[in-house]
Amino acid sequence: MSSRIGRALSIQIFGESHGSAVGVTLDGLPAGLCIDIAALEAFVQRRAARGSAIATGRRESDIPRIISGLLDNVTTGQPLTAVFENSDTHSSDYGFLPDRPRPGHADYPATIKSAGYDDLRGSGHHSGRLTLPYVFAGGVAMQLLQTIGVQIASHVLRIGGAEDTPLDALAPDMDALFAAQAQQIPTLDADAGERMYAAILHAKQEADSLGGVVEVAASGFPVGMGSPFFEGAEAVIAQHLFSIPAVKGVEFGAGFASSAMRGSEYNDPYQIRGGQVQTTKNSAGGLLGGISTGMPIIARVAFRPTPSIGKEQQTVSLGYTTNQLLTVKGRHDPCVAVRAVPVVESALALSLCELWLISRGDAPLSPQAEEL
Repeated sequence: MSSRIGRALSIQIFGESHGSAVGVTLDGLPAGLCIDIAALEAFVQRRAARGSAIATGRRESDIPRIISGLLDNVTTGQPLTAVFENSDTHSSDYGFLPDRPRPGHADYPATIKSAGYDDLRGSGHHSGRLTLPYVFAGGVAMQLLQTIGVQIASHVLRIGGAEDTPLDALAPDMDALFAAQAQQIPTLDADAGERMYAAILHAKQEADSLGGVVEVAASGFPVGMGSPFFEGAEAVIAQHLFSIPAVKGVEFGAGFASSAMRGSEYNDPYQIRGGQVQTTKNSAGGLLGGISTGMPIIARVAFRPTPSIGKEQQTVSLGYTTNQLLTVKGRHDPCVAVRAVPVVESALALSLCELWLISRGDAPLSPQAEEL
């Protein structure tokens, strides 16, 4: 089972939802990157449930314990490892596993794959809990990208029938996206956020759940990063995005809508502006032929509805090979897309770091570190 990704920047996540801890190791960070710990912890906390009525009732401190790779808040160039303790677990809620697999979860295929040995409490290693160390890694990547002028931010574009204002693909308003982070549901249109909240609450009251779409943007990423085919920018970014639990769709720029366009509609004309080559629009979402164009990178990520719902569902007993009914108990998000916003940002940050580091090599950031 692979929980590792990346060539230039390797990310290994470990742990289970109801184990003692979850964590991450980043290997390939350049030496000499000064980490703002307060900003990193604040980024991690954006993923937390925050006591919201539309989030899980599980309450964890989510404070990282960094055990290697950092000295005086500066990266050493060695593997950076952080762990997060698990303390608020209700494992008794999962006593029916693995005998009665939950519809929509990985229980059944994971049980067959592991011959019944996989720890499925709280979904185990398959849980959204593992996005916590991933977001820590993304926060580190975000700070590395900031040193070259890259900004990343996102918002919830759609939940149920409520839709936010889409980003301007040519010039996304990054300041507005950053301001939206303070909202319970990050949206550009506050009314859209309220409609989303009401839709989620209604689904929760009916013991059901909703899916959603998160739209993310990166500005300032340099032109020429990536390569054709298998390590192309789209492929690298999509691999990270599809690694997020519950993601079922990814599109860049005009995405699936481009299939209904003519070439004259889709193509992005070039022009010289301020002495630089730019496009007059951005149907490509900042990526062409697997290589960054220097325009904003725009992606949309579709999340399925949370599979753990309070409604009675059809399942089977693997031990007795009989049909069974199951009502899932426990604490679950009625819509994972809301708390997935920083996870999507982390995926884009880590993938852009991978592309940049492949082109850059492993030289240290700090001249002092190079002399030592």
